[in-house]
Amino acid sequence: MSGAEEGNLRDKAYRAFTDGLMNQALRPGQFISQRELVEMTGFPLGAIRELIPRLEAEGLIRTIPQRGMQIAQVDLSLIRQAFQFRLFLEREAVALFAGSVGDDELAALRKAHEEMLRRAESGQDERLLSEAQAVDWDFHDRIIDALGNAIISNSYRVNSIKIRLIRQSQTRLESNLVAPVMRDHLAVIEALERRDAPEAVEALSRHIRNAQMRALGL
Repeated sequence: MSGAEEGNLRDKAYRAFTDGLMNQALRPGQFISQRELVEMTGFPLGAIRELIPRLEAEGLIRTIPQRGMQIAQVDLSLIRQAFQFRLFLEREAVALFAGSVGDDELAALRKAHEEMLRRAESGQDERLLSEAQAVDWDFHDRIIDALGNAIISNSYRVNSIKIRLIRQSQTRLESNLVAPVMRDHLAVIEALERRDAPEAVEALSRHIRNAQMRALGL
């Protein structure tokens, strides 16, 4: 197998692992063996062994002597650190985004959020939660990716995995949170439309702090 093929296999194994975290096939604090990861991901043992150093470096697993590998544990320290990291990155990113985002992209963002808000306020909608979650994550990813910095985008994605692990029932959108989250985003979008970078920073900061408070159960 060529180096490119090996790298592609490792990347696929990584995506399978992170998918397992997101769909709760793997849970925070769970102990797991290499063989169990082979069974869960469907990738060979060699790919899993090469994957482990990356997962350790990113803080998604840790190896405990005599016990094995443990999925990242959710605790107050992780919550504070993950949200602080997110706040630092997104505040700077949205300030720059205010000066670079095009009118057409802002119009598309507003349309998507207003549609989610309308559906949330109109009543029961079976597809609302999954679609609103996608709109939520895409909004934040766009702000970060607009920096055009692969190092920052990759670091942000790893932190996002940790954010999504944190008390998933609280950080994932529930039906009663869709409208407030969309309104938070629309406040940011309104500031961006005015090219008001300080207000965009403040609106986004409020939104992230609200999410942190929910994760802390406050």
